[in-house]
Parts: sequence; structure tokens; C-alpha cells
Amino acid sequence: MTTALLMSVPQTAQAGPPNLVSNPGFETAGTGDMPACWSKSGWGDNDFTFETVADAHSGAKAMKVSLTRRVDGDRKALITETTACAPQVTPEKQYDLSLWYKSTTPDTSVTLFRHDTTAGWQYWTDLKTLETSAEYRRAEVRTPSVPPGTDRIAWGVSVYGTGSVTTDDYVMEEVAVPVPEPQCTGTPEECLKGRWDVLPVQNPVRSMHSVVMHNGKVLVIAGSGNDPGLFEAGTFTSAVHDPANGTFRTIPTPVDMFCAGHVQLRDGKILIMSGNKGYPSADGTIGYQGLKDSFVFDPQTETYTRTSDMNGGHWYPSATILGNGDVISFGGLKEDSTGNVTAELFDAEQNKWLPINEVNQTWSYWGLYPSMILMQDGRLFYSGSHTFGNGTAGTGASIYDYEANSITDVPGLRAKDERDESASVLLPPAQDQRVLTIGGGNNETNPVANRYTDIIDLKEPNPAYVHGPPLPQGEVDQGQGRRPQTGAEGKMYVSAVLLPDGKVFETGGALHDRADPVYEASFFDPVTDTYQAGLASDPIPRGYHSSSFLLPDGRVMSVGDNPGNGTYNHNVSIYTPPYLLKGPRPQVTSVLDGEWTYGDTQRITVDRPIARAELIRPAAVTHSSDPNQRFVDLPMTVEGNNVDLNVTSNPNLAPPGWYMLFAVDANGVPSVAEWVHLGGPSAMAAADHPSAHVHDFATDLARAPKKPLNKRSSVDVDPQIAGCDRHYGNAAVCVPTAFPKKVARTTAARCAWLAAHDYGRLKVNGADDPLRLDRNGDGVACGKGDMRSR
Repeated sequence: MTTALLMSVPQTAQAGPPNLVSNPGFETAGTGDMPACWSKSGWGDNDFTFETVADAHSGAKAMKVSLTRRVDGDRKALITETTACAPQVTPEKQYDLSLWYKSTTPDTSVTLFRHDTTAGWQYWTDLKTLETSAEYRRAEVRTPSVPPGTDRIAWGVSVYGTGSVTTDDYVMEEVAVPVPEPQCTGTPEECLKGRWDVLPVQNPVRSMHSVVMHNGKVLVIAGSGNDPGLFEAGTFTSAVHDPANGTFRTIPTPVDMFCAGHVQLRDGKILIMSGNKGYPSADGTIGYQGLKDSFVFDPQTETYTRTSDMNGGHWYPSATILGNGDVISFGGLKEDSTGNVTAELFDAEQNKWLPINEVNQTWSYWGLYPSMILMQDGRLFYSGSHTFGNGTAGTGASIYDYEANSITDVPGLRAKDERDESASVLLPPAQDQRVLTIGGGNNETNPVANRYTDIIDLKEPNPAYVHGPPLPQGEVDQGQGRRPQTGAEGKMYVSAVLLPDGKVFETGGALHDRADPVYEASFFDPVTDTYQAGLASDPIPRGYHSSSFLLPDGRVMSVGDNPGNGTYNHNVSIYTPPYLLKGPRPQVTSVLDGEWTYGDTQRITVDRPIARAELIRPAAVTHSSDPNQRFVDLPMTVEGNNVDLNVTSNPNLAPPGWYMLFAVDANGVPSVAEWVHLGGPSAMAAADHPSAHVHDFATDLARAPKKPLNKRSSVDVDPQIAGCDRHYGNAAVCVPTAFPKKVARTTAARCAWLAAHDYGRLKVNGADDPLRLDRNGDGVACGKGDMRSR
């Protein structure tokens, strides 16, 4: 490679002969009723025909696939999945596919399958929706980079609506995408590990929630900020950060949104639900209490507006946007500190929470901040990540079908009761339907946080978690200075951020509940399922109540840390990944239309060749949880500097709303994001607009679905579910109900641990002293008199 590849003169990605498709025009007859090297394929409840017809684009034959009745599924003429017929491919290469077609239905998609040398044939991805056309029309699209272990691919046109598609003259050619010569613009170590910068400005609020808005600004929400004094004073805060100039603007906040739920709605406003109605009582008999309140935040006016109330309080609720733009929420604590068993549904059209009798109910308790990830067919995958205590009964992970109102467990998640404050992400791209779950612990038993990473492929008929590589280790500070992690030491309070180069950035965390920060960061590569360890680590501790998230310029921002001693870290860190230190970035010089609808082809112009483009949904993260975070691949059709991007027809893969559009070169260097708005149900309602192409995934689950429980109002939850013994200090202080296992069960050892973690003077609330910290009974824990031997 030469530095000439970085010149401003565009370099064209070239495709060329030979055509890799056998019998591309269906001219050679096969042994049955299909042409040679072509097979009938598809699934579902539909009536269909496959015909070799004379209505050809060239030659004498073409293939016509018709659906006359459809309930679900699709049909497609597919290149036969054999070594004699399926084109051979090279991993990491890309291929231009083209064909000529006529179509009477918009419900079509160019669909790819790949042959994995270990696992065999499997679905790969959908590339492009074909517009209706009465006359022959050419369609072209480029594949993503071929995954490792793939030696052949097969492809064809799926028909998933009533009508017909006639196709002819298939072409597949290898593409040579220019790879710019990398130029290190930092130190050699920075170019390998990235760089952290601590901003000179501090976060003015004790934020627990971070939301990236479509104007590029960041909403950080504190409410009372885990400060009972501010709660009693009615002082509730939020702030808007502008990364462009580094400023924060404090925003009036109507209620205590401390530990609420939040999600971006399809119009770009932020829905914030529940929060804190009250802190635990000093004697520990009453726990946290959830609000019913709900608000939307407008990024333009930077104001909150009240919506209807939820049906009950949900302190620590989930929040998942659905393919139609509605929001579903589960779990959390009610107004009386009991566990909420009610599913809540926010109707985006009506801008209100629906009554309970209009929402399907299983009366299940999902815990606190259960990670509920929208699947490609509209079901929800509960990954097993949650906050506080143990996982749900059963395997710890499950699939919830709202329409059938059923829950089916899926196996394989390790240490399901030690996934407190783990992180789960839908891996890039969303089309792959794979979920990664990282680390975790348990605030009740307080073990050493684990190194487990588990991966589940929801494309499998009977999906199950499989073991991923161990989480890399860094340094931990347990009050005596940093030391290398050893043995099985991992971390909880993990942050996992999807990056525009297709990797997952893992950062922050702690070894124990609200204590012992871990300084470590890594990249997880979903192509190889491996970690790149040893990245630069955030110099600021990032444990409980911290957040990390992607900015539109490709950097990562980290805020917060609220250890058990009640302090809060207001420093703000910015991580510059190595891909921003490799030389010039590609530029998106124009976006013809910022309003996108499902199944569209949208044109952008770039200043030089790119290898991929994608939409990344902006962050709405709290407590290691952002179930709506996703990276949606945009298959490309390339003509010089003009790139046509093919938008999925499935809103369950990319729920409606605002997205960051990144263009990425062959070195993984991204452009600065452009904001585009993906249309929702109103666009889907158009008569000529395609419906969603849903695949037959996760439909042969080994376990039987659970029946809905009997109607009930709530479940009992231990008032000390937060893992804090309220006999000591105030509600902002968390003296652990269970100390780390290495701490001896003596007053001296426990007090030494508290001193090493800067707890300071602790008042004893009432006469009870369950941890034996006030042996002389003077009302002060760990005083000098408590240390004297008797």
C-alpha cells in the first residue's frame, strides 16, 4: 500500500469478471422442475408457485416466484447450496450482486445464506428491497465483508407478500475496496490503545442516566442524585451537555427521576418513566418506593412535559421501544416497595400509558432494570442482565412473546444469580440477532465479580447461550492502591458501547458492590468473538451509577461514579478510539434525504471509498443497561462517490426514531455521524410500502412456554434489596449487608474495610447493630471504643 491512497482524488472500488453464478439466466435445465443449480426455498403458511417462464430479460428463460395467499413466511428461488453450484468466496472480501427483475409486490428482499466450514449452511442477511416494476429493471447491491470460516454463499430473491417476482441474469463479482495506508496521528501507544482525556469542566449534577439526543447533545439526569437531603429539599436536577463546546446547562426537573427508565421515542423526544417516590426508612423496614409519574423531554425546548401516569410505580423499570414505536416496560418497585408485576405499554400515537386491561399480562416479576431486547420478529429476549440480587427463576434468560403472552426459558447462561449489573448488547449488526452478556456480580452475597461472557445466537431454532472468552483483566483498587487482577476476578457495573467500526467497547466497572473500581478496557470483535485486551483505561473510577456512551463524532463519553460511601465523582472522561488516530476520516459530503422509511434506498455522497455504512441508535443508558442500543447494517450499492444505502424493511430490527449514520472505510475509520430519521408506523401504513421480512428464528424452543400466572397485585421484595444495611448512616450511604468474602466477620476487619473505602463517621440508626460495628453502644459505628478487645 502507498500513501497515494490517502490523496483527495477518489479511488473507485472496482468489480470485475468472472461472474461467479452458475446458470445465471436459468437456461440450463435441471434434473427436476427447477433449472440447474437453482432450488425452491422458503417457509411458512402461504400458497406459492415456482415457474420457469419465457418472459426473459435475455435468452429464453426466467424464474417467476408467486404468492397467492400468505399468513407468514416467504418463498425464494435460491442458488443450490452445494459445492457444484454455490459460488466460492474469500473471507473479508466483498462481492457485488446484481440481477434483472420484474415485480408486482414491494414485499421482496435479496437474501443471502452462507456456508460455515464448521456449522454448515445458515442464513446470513437481507441486502435490498426491490421496488415494484412492470418492466425489467436492474438491481445491484454489495455484500458485507465475508465472515471468517465462510467458503461459499447462496442467494436469491425472497417474496414475502402476495404477488410475484420474475428474475433473470444474475451476476456476482468480487470487489476490490481500496484500503488507505494508516497514518498514526498520536503516540504509538495511543494508536494501539486509544486515549482518555478528562475534561476541564465537571458534570454539575449527580447524574445516573445519560441520553444522547438527535441534536448531538447529551441529557444527563440526576433527580435527587441518591442524596436524601436533596430529596427532602425537593431539589431535583438534570443537565444538557453540548460536546461541541464542552458546556453543561442545568435543567429544571419536575420530580425525582432518580433511577427512572428512559427511551427515545420515534419523534426524538425522550420518554422518562417512574423514579423515586421515597428513600428507605432509617430502620430498614421500608425500601425504595417507585413513582407512577411519566414525562417526555423535548431536545429542542429542553423542557419536561407530563404524560399520563403509569398504572403503578416502577422504580428501576425496563424500557424497550417496539417496531411500531410504542414502548413496553416491566419490573421495578411499586409505591409501597413491593415488586411490580404489571407490564406497561406506552401508546406513541395516543401519547399515553394504556390501562392495565388493554395490555397483555403474565403477572411475572422481572426484577429491576431487566434487559429486554427487541427481536426481529417482535418478541422480547430477556438476556439475564438485571440490577440487584438474583436473576429470575428458571434458567435466567427467556423469550417473551407478547402476542402469545408466553414466556419460554432459554438455557446456557452461566451464574444466572451473579449477573447483577452485567451488560447485554445486541451485537453488530442487528441483522445477526446475537446477544453478548458481560460480567456481573450479586449485591446480596457480594462475591468477587465474574469474568463470564456468554453469547446467544437467536437465529438458531433452539437458541442457547454458549461460553464466550473470559473478560480481560486490568487493575483493581481495594483501598490500598492499584494492583493487577488475579484468578477469576472480573467486574460488575460494566459499560458496553457499540462502535461504528463494528466492535463493542467494554469499559469501567468494579470488583464488588459499590466498591473496588477496576481500571480496564477492551474491544470485543463480534466477527471473531475475541477480545482485544489492554486498551487505555479511564483514569476515573466508573462503578455504580456510571455511564459510557457513543458520541456522534465517534468518541466515547463516560460520566459518574457513586461508591457506597455516598460520594459522587463529577469528572467527565472522553475516550478517543484508535480508529480516530489512523489519519483522515471519510466524509459524508451529502445526504439527499434525512427522512428515511423502511425498505428505502437512500443516496449519500462520500469523499472516498467506504467499506460499510450503518445506523447506530443513540444511547439511553443507566446501570449498565441500554436494551435499545443497536447497530443496523446498511448494504450498499456503489457508483463512484455515490453510495445507495439499502434500509431494512423490518422495523423490529431498527425501531422508528433518530439514528446516527456512519460511513466507515476499509481501515475501520468512521466519518462523523449524520443524523437521519427512520419512519415508523405512519410510513409503514402506505399501501405501496413493504411489510417486514421476518425470518423463522428461535421457533423450536426445547422448553415449553410458561403459562401466565394468576392475577396478583405485586410480589414481596426485601426492603434491603439494594444490598445496603440501613442501620448505619443515611440513605445515600451503602454499608453492605454482605461484606466481600475476604473480609473477616469481625468488628475490626469490617471497620478496617469501611475505613479503607472512605466511609467516615457512621451514625447507628436505632438500637439494632446487626453487623456488630458499635460494640460500645455509643451510637457511632467503628469508633475507637468499638475496637477495644473485651
